[in-house]
This record gives sequence, C-alpha cells and structure tokens, in this order.
Amino acid sequence: MSNKDNEIIQKIKLPSKWDWSTLGVISNKPQYGWTTKANHTNGNLKLLRTTDITSGSVNWFTVPYCTEEPDDIEKYLVRDGDILISRAGSVGVSFLVHNPHPSVFASYLIRFRPKEPINSKYFYYYLKSPFYWAAIGASKSGIAVPNVNASKLSNVPIPIAPENQQKRIVSEIEKQFSRLDEAVVCLKRAKANLKRYKASVLKAAVEGKLTEEWRKQNPDVEPAEKLLERILKERRKKWEEAELKKMRAKGKEPKNDKWKKRYNEPTAPTIADLPSIPKLWTWATLPQLGELNRGKSKHRPRNDPKLYGGPYPFIQTGDVRHAVGLLTEYSQTYSDEGLKQSRLWPIRTLCITIAANIADTAILGLEACFPDSVVGFIPETEDIKVDFVEYFLRTAKENLEKFAPATAQKNINLTILNGVAIPVPPINEQVLIIQEIDKRLSIAERTEQELEFSLKRAEHLRQSILKKAFSGKLLAN
Repeated sequence: MSNKDNEIIQKIKLPSKWDWSTLGVISNKPQYGWTTKANHTNGNLKLLRTTDITSGSVNWFTVPYCTEEPDDIEKYLVRDGDILISRAGSVGVSFLVHNPHPSVFASYLIRFRPKEPINSKYFYYYLKSPFYWAAIGASKSGIAVPNVNASKLSNVPIPIAPENQQKRIVSEIEKQFSRLDEAVVCLKRAKANLKRYKASVLKAAVEGKLTEEWRKQNPDVEPAEKLLERILKERRKKWEEAELKKMRAKGKEPKNDKWKKRYNEPTAPTIADLPSIPKLWTWATLPQLGELNRGKSKHRPRNDPKLYGGPYPFIQTGDVRHAVGLLTEYSQTYSDEGLKQSRLWPIRTLCITIAANIADTAILGLEACFPDSVVGFIPETEDIKVDFVEYFLRTAKENLEKFAPATAQKNINLTILNGVAIPVPPINEQVLIIQEIDKRLSIAERTEQELEFSLKRAEHLRQSILKKAFSGKLLAN
C-alpha cells in the first residue's frame, strides 16, 4: 500500500469484527479487457467500453460490436456480478454488471470478481465512497491521460464488515439512496419547469402579453411607428451631415441635392407572414434601429502573439455564450497592436454570435474588441432599449439557427441578421417590459440557485452515507 493508503487506514477506526483488506485480496485475479476496434454496424458480440459505463448504467442499444472476436471468448465474456473499473480516461469509474447482453469488455477496463463471502454490491458501493476515491487520487499516474493499472487497484484498501453486516449495509445504502434519488428527480423536474417558465416569460414579454393592462390604462402614448420615423429621419440627417463634412474637407460645395440620393435607406422587414403584435407596436429591422456590424480582426495569422496580452478585453463567441445578459468576464485581451487592427466597441453594445454558437447574445458591460464571428449592434437612440432587443433575440434564437447552412461549422451571416424583424413597442412600454422581465427572471434565477444548492447537497449526502457505511457508522447496531 502507498503512504496515502496507510493514512486512510489510520484515520478510520473500524468496529470490532471488521478488518482491512485490499481489492486484490478479496477478488479473483484482476483481468484486462479485449483489444479490438468498435464496429457500430453489426456483429454477434458487443464491446463494452469506458464510455458506455460512465453514466452509471449501460444503454446496450448504443454499445458497439467487436470488429474482431477473441479466440477465447469465455475469458473476456461479461457476466452478471462482474465489476469493471476504468483504468484511463474516466479513471477509477466503476460499473456493476447486471443482466448483460452477450459481450466482452474493452482493454481500458479491468474486471474484478469478488470472492465469496464478499458481497458484490458491498464491493461496488465501496468504489463510490470517498475512501476509494482518495486512494485512486493517490494512484493516478500519467500526464496527458491519468491512468491506473491492475496492480495499483489491487492495492487499494477496503474495510471488510462481517458477511451478515455487508448485506445490511447494502440494504441501508440502497434505502437511503432511493430516498435521495426521488428527491433529485423532483429537483431536476423543478429545474426543467423553471427553464420553461423563463422561456415563457420572454415570449409573453416580446408579444406584449405582460403589458396588456398597462396599454389599456395608457391608450394615448406615442405609437412606435412615430418613434421609428424619428429614428430614420435622424439617421438620414446624421449621414447627410457626415457627407457634407467630407465634401467640404475636400474643398467641394454641393450645387444641388442630387448627392443625397446616394443615401441607402435601411431595408424594412417583410411583415406579411409575421405574427400579430399590439396596435401601438411596429416591426423594424436592426439596421433601421441602429448600427449593425461585424467585429474586426484583420491581422493574419489571428494567433500572432503580438496581438494579445494587453489592456483591451477581447470578447470571443464562448464569452458571449457563458454570459447571462450582461457580459463582464472574458478569457483573452488585446495589446495596442491588437487594437490597431480591430475596433473598441462601447459599453452597452449588443453582441450576437454568428459562428460556432449561433445567435447567442449578451450586452457589453465594458469596452471591448471582438472578431468577425461576433456582430455588434448599437441603437441609434436611447429610445431603443438594447435590453429589449437582447431579450427578443433570445426568443428568436431557434429560428435564427434554421438559417445556418448544414456544414461542420454552423454559421449565419450579416445579411440574415439585417433582415430579422424586431417588434418595437413605444419607449415607455419597452422600459416597463424590461422591468417586468428582470423582476420575474431574478426570482427564477434565485430559485434556480437554490435548486442547484439542493442538488449539490444531495450529492454530499450521498457521499456522507457511503462514508458512514464503510466506517461502520451507518447501521444502528
């Protein structure tokens, strides 16, 4: 045994009639599995692998067949009551075989068969205990892929209870685990319901259902159509002012208004097949409401070290995906060189991913650069609330993904985003909708945190039960 194993033994004071042994002593000689390639098409003999056992149960319909069968099938045949332990990848993960299909086990698994009178379930539950995992932690080796071998596993210590107590311990573990499993199922069901609730809140909000009563009490607010007209008028005015400035900088003064015809009016949405929206709302495209442009990362190669390591946050698609509404965390930064070939987007820019993770959204909580796999949207005026647009795009994400071509790297482009129709409420209603969404989602998020805490607590309780079981403290007497 290793020093770590001896430490484990010294820390646990066993009851009378209990004794310490090792996995190797209480088992038949451990055996490595059969080396062959998996055949996912057809065959006569299944090949049970590490990946098939990691969930704690085996879906035999997804277990592949052997490409080559061993000459001595009996040697590798999986039998009821076998305990298989992974020696690489998911190191130390174990599985107790029950009613197997005709199969052999793969070479990255090691088979242990407990000797009489060791209860196979007692052996198996010990492999779930914190004592076992402490020993496995001390036995792992390898750098790229941690692994253990049969010799190291054989030396793992195990406390042995008398035969009649082993059965009672297993029975008590399963009784308490059964209660925990029921609780976990309820918690997971509540999480799933909460996810559906949050989606329904967003859907109701962007359809105007959350503010129906407000509209009845405020029938005289300015229609969103008037708001859109003002935005488009202001947008054109800014363009004309910028064009005049450019011409005059070159010493040119326009003789007439023909130059104004160069202005490209942003395309309005096609509303024929769009769902109905409240009377005072209107449909618009993102280019009508503000600037919509891809991020910049001109330099090649993109991974040139001189571009990175400076003070400017560099937002990537994964950062957008992991943000919840407001994006404040990032994993990479640009240097001054990086900034020169990119663009620093302002706080409150809406980020929309168009590659890898399609149509994930977040609002910048800081100034940042991002590559052309992320699109930025900046409203033309404060009367368009970027939070409302972000909430709407969350509900539209599934439909946006349908535009992605069937390639290995799914993506949508700026042209597609240019045509996405956005429902626009009057400004006061936008503010109210955001408040209502925030209120409901904040309650949901607190509830979700409580559910996550309870799920973690359930796992801690599971480990506590096993710890008591294998230190002789689980049974009343």
